[in-house]
Amino acid sequence: MAKLLQQPPKFLRAEWQIANKNQYHRAEAQRSRSERLVAESQRLVDEIEKTTRKSQSDVNKKLEQRLEEVRFWKKELDDKLEQLVYATEDLLLYQTRLQKALESFKEPLHITEKCLEYREKRVGIDLVHDEVEQELIKEHEIIRGVMTLLTRTLEETCEQIRLNRSAKYNLEKDLRDKFTAITIDDICFSLNNNSPNIKYSENVVRVEPNSVSLEDWLDFSNTNVEKADKQRNNSLTLKALVDRILFQTASDLRRQCDVVDTAFKNGLKETKDARDKLALHLDKVMEEIASQEKNIVVLEKAILDQEGPAKVAHTRLETRTHRPNVELCRDVAQYRLIKEVDEITHNVARLKETLAQAHVELKGLNRRQLALQEEIQIKENTIYIDEGSSTSHPPARAEPPETQPGRPAGRRAGTVGPWNPKQGLCSTRSCGSGSRAWSPRRKRRRFRSSSFWMPLGPTTPLGTRLAVCPGPGPNWWPPCCCWPSASPWP
Repeated sequence: MAKLLQQPPKFLRAEWQIANKNQYHRAEAQRSRSERLVAESQRLVDEIEKTTRKSQSDVNKKLEQRLEEVRFWKKELDDKLEQLVYATEDLLLYQTRLQKALESFKEPLHITEKCLEYREKRVGIDLVHDEVEQELIKEHEIIRGVMTLLTRTLEETCEQIRLNRSAKYNLEKDLRDKFTAITIDDICFSLNNNSPNIKYSENVVRVEPNSVSLEDWLDFSNTNVEKADKQRNNSLTLKALVDRILFQTASDLRRQCDVVDTAFKNGLKETKDARDKLALHLDKVMEEIASQEKNIVVLEKAILDQEGPAKVAHTRLETRTHRPNVELCRDVAQYRLIKEVDEITHNVARLKETLAQAHVELKGLNRRQLALQEEIQIKENTIYIDEGSSTSHPPARAEPPETQPGRPAGRRAGTVGPWNPKQGLCSTRSCGSGSRAWSPRRKRRRFRSSSFWMPLGPTTPLGTRLAVCPGPGPNWWPPCCCWPSASPWP
């Protein structure tokens, strides 16, 4: 409280003089600046009037140039938009082709899986990972790989369509903005000092927070154009890729289908040869069994034949033991009788040993006979499965022929030639290829003259003409390019 009541400090005289001099200098400087401003004000008024007229003329010129520039970019955007629309429409067609191709692979995949499933029902040693199974697995992998490739390509196509639509949206938005800008700048260009609708507006001299520089404006329109060009080029590249993929996958699967058919043919031939050889060995074993049975009978008879001499020798020895006194002599006859008994006993033992071996061999031959018969049954089962005629696999077996009005029962309904339920062959084809039709082994028809094999039902009318596309083109729909001409499918 004592400090608050103290008197303010006093200045020195030198400080007082310095403060006065500072005030004098400031007043003189302010007066000089005011005089110079008055002199320059008149010159400024004249200069600003001249500058205003020049600026207004320059603004009109700039507005005209701006209108020309915006119109140029608007025309560029219109051209790119038209090209992008056409590219997107083509991609939509290719998207449909990929979807139909992907859908058509489900039946071949199902058939291959069924073939593998049926062949798993082979038994014994025939459940082997043979060439047929390897090729079927390879075909399954190829179909899976093709479906994966087509799915990925379809996803890329959908993504490209989305990118095209995004670029199209940007172009359309930019075009709308360009049209609005042209309308506004055209109105501004037509205004002058005598126009009736000119007025003052508040806070017009400002930089809009969402405004962009000229470089940004040029970059924006140029980016839209470049993006549209890029997406259009990507669309053309993708179309060419889809054509190559469809053609290559068709060729790969057609080639693998031929390989599988060849493997089936060779496998069946090899299995039948093995079965025939086993049957030949079975005949030989049966002959040897008969021979061994005869040998056993001979041995048993030989053993029985030794009983007479053995009994005679034993009787003689027994009788000679009754000789009296010194006549009970170990003479030569006694020793020979003893040797004879030993010989007979030894020979009977040898015969029994041989008989036991014969019985062992007979049992071995019987087991071998059963093994060969079982193996032949296994081979028959394998042949039955591979030919598609096994009763344990109804879906793969050839079904009884269906009859149609005016057709003999000897032909399978839907085929175009005589039906052979074992081979699944059709002797005549309207396409002239003479290929395999509705094979019970693989349940499919193949058209080697087409670019792809396809599954057909067994009810195609007799004499239906088949439309076969020659190869890739705008209307090519692999892998289903062989359809009845009356079908609504494109």
